[in-house]
Amino acid sequence: MFGQRLRHARRARGLTLAELGERVGRAPSVLSLIENGRREPKLSLIEALAAALSVPVAELLRRQPPNRRAQLEIALEEAQQDPVYRELGLPHLRVGARVPSDVIEHLLALYGELRKQRAKPTATPEEARAANAGLRAMMRERGNYFPEIEKEAAADLATAGYAGGALSQGMLLSVVSQHGFTVRYVRDLPRSVRSVTDQRNRRIYLKQESIGMHTPRTILLQTLGHFVLGHSAPADFADFLRQRVEANYFAAAVLVPEQQATAFLREAAEARSLSVEDLRDVFSVSYEMAAHRFTNLATHHLGLPCHFVKNDESGIIYKAYENDGVVFPADATGAIEGQRMCRQWSGRQVFSADDRFSPYYQYSDTPSGTYWCAAFVDQSRERGFAITLGVPFEHSRWFRGRDTLVRRFSACPDGECCQRPPADLAARWEGQVWPSARAHSYILSALPTGSFPGVDEADVFTFLERHENE
Repeated sequence: MFGQRLRHARRARGLTLAELGERVGRAPSVLSLIENGRREPKLSLIEALAAALSVPVAELLRRQPPNRRAQLEIALEEAQQDPVYRELGLPHLRVGARVPSDVIEHLLALYGELRKQRAKPTATPEEARAANAGLRAMMRERGNYFPEIEKEAAADLATAGYAGGALSQGMLLSVVSQHGFTVRYVRDLPRSVRSVTDQRNRRIYLKQESIGMHTPRTILLQTLGHFVLGHSAPADFADFLRQRVEANYFAAAVLVPEQQATAFLREAAEARSLSVEDLRDVFSVSYEMAAHRFTNLATHHLGLPCHFVKNDESGIIYKAYENDGVVFPADATGAIEGQRMCRQWSGRQVFSADDRFSPYYQYSDTPSGTYWCAAFVDQSRERGFAITLGVPFEHSRWFRGRDTLVRRFSACPDGECCQRPPADLAARWEGQVWPSARAHSYILSALPTGSFPGVDEADVFTFLERHENE
């Protein structure tokens, strides 16, 4: 703003840069840098310039643009600093006196429309489900194993001096500090985020409490993972999902290190006593992370195909993975999230078990084969979510719980074994019932907007401003 006001005052008096430079004892190139906002003048020079131009110092320091033209030039300069504009890959446009004002106005209008487009929903629900299905196919193809992320996690642990067992808080902070970050635990974290990273001051802010199944140390490592893996602002919803999967993988690879976890699993397999709960207890992580981490290592290191499902008590699938041939219910896009699993599957049966908070074992005969499954209701969630890990029948011999006598048949997802009520009940009640359905408002809501869907940027920026000088 100072540069704009200086240029306006100089031109109003018909002076060139060279003529003004002679009056204040400065080279024209120095004054040009100041007028273009590329150099901060000292107070003594500001006073000399004001005297040379016969204007009060306060006139040069006012925060308002001197005229409409200056306002346009400032707005265009600010637009070109916006990451949204820079993503276009255009060279920086220097606005000289010969560039008409209406051209600048056109550029600013185009920039405004670009910002509006970026503020629209990241994806439609159909696009989001298709992106999820594509991501799951990629994970299946590689056996849910990411060697490059395993390598990054192992290198960080080695530098921190990790020797084995559950990761201590001191070891965790050592891993974080390697990348130049410090950790701040706060009470006023914006509700729309799990963490906030101040890249200018290299601080990671989070709450000292769990968010769902995510403990503070899990959230911390997921946040760090984005920077370790070189992520930039997501280009679209598919990119956002991919980055989230990779960051979660990094956190799990640090908390349940590949070398130590693989050795533990091999020893358990030799004893025919593989179990997710043991992996959870040894590395002090949630049951869900332990089960998901098992899928990362089992196929690559043990040759075990497997599947993983997370569902609520009504059977709605929230997350799933498979490379063992099991067939999940899916919509036309191939997405399984939001679909209801068969009531005969272990993820549904565990909720009616005598002891719903202990592992529930079951064999399931399905059109795609027979599977042994271990389901567990994760107690770390406010809502009841079942976590299921399963393998084909021939691989059940390596697992604890293989001697279960519970066996059920499912014709789903294409059959009607649980989609329609039993014939005798239907004959008695069909047409005589009017249930009042529970409305799910999220069905009609648009997907969140922005590069980071659902994040309230105003809250985040206000939060950072509040903590800037702490």
